[in-house]
Amino acid sequence: MNDRAASVFENYEIEILRILKGRGALLGETQEGWLILKEYTGPATRLEIQEKLLEAVKENGFSRVEQLKRNKEGELISYDQDRVPYIVKTYFEGRECNLKDVRECQSAARTLGRLHKAMCQPGIARDYDVPAFCMENEYVKHNRELKKVRRYLREKSQKTEFEIYLLHHYDFFYEMALSAAEELQEYTADFDEEKIREKGNFCHGDFQYHNLLFTQGNFSVINFEKYMLDNPVRDLYLFLRKLLEKNSWSVSLGLNIFTAYETERSLTDEDRMQLYYRFAYPEKFWKIVNFYYNNGKAWIPGRNREKLENLLKQEAEKKNFMNNVLK
Repeated sequence: MNDRAASVFENYEIEILRILKGRGALLGETQEGWLILKEYTGPATRLEIQEKLLEAVKENGFSRVEQLKRNKEGELISYDQDRVPYIVKTYFEGRECNLKDVRECQSAARTLGRLHKAMCQPGIARDYDVPAFCMENEYVKHNRELKKVRRYLREKSQKTEFEIYLLHHYDFFYEMALSAAEELQEYTADFDEEKIREKGNFCHGDFQYHNLLFTQGNFSVINFEKYMLDNPVRDLYLFLRKLLEKNSWSVSLGLNIFTAYETERSLTDEDRMQLYYRFAYPEKFWKIVNFYYNNGKAWIPGRNREKLENLLKQEAEKKNFMNNVLK
């Protein structure tokens, strides 16, 4: 970010003592604490709901959560001289969650359980007519995309080494994706969008170690821009998947995280069913394919091949985890 971005702070009734560069953002120190300035590309209406949600979460007892700041004109979005939109939020000094520390990960899971209780806001969901997220619809959409890319690969005359390797293993994961989506249809009534909206359970949407800051013995949670109405296990799944991929899908570690989460929020049979099918669907494979297809294909990073190889190596460990912990 440049000096023009830093000038956006002038739109707020705050005195900036110093400015530091962060990851794709600027940090401004004030007498009341740190603020963060970030570009914002979403709709203004979604930001209004985010503000209400974060305020409600804090009022509901979860205080270690960021808050949006309004500028001098009372707006949530400010612009630099090039009309680039920015938002300003409160920020917590601290380090990211350490995925190699089991106790710290357990603490993060307990934090998530407390956060989910505070994010149950049926009033906000109703008053702002927030659309609910449907896991079945997401997987059907993903499967259409996978089918499209498979056809593209098969019809391509000259294939790179990566494309040959990808196509060789494609059907294994594609059939897995189709099977997960088909089995999930049996439980559509339990995962109905209207039912999700009535419950009013909001999710963080991107609950991973980057967005967990450890400071003064506790975790603070940041970056709620991907919030959504969905079953809360969406966040638990993402946190667990990232953690287990780095720890050979350890059954004992997974059970420890579940136990820690349930000290704050109990998992229902529906929650466990959702978790099972989230893990059953080959989301990581879809991400590799999606990245490949939607980026320049003239040069394909070797990291893509490495990710696919690791995915194949870990498949047996993942199945073992699912059978011993979720089924």
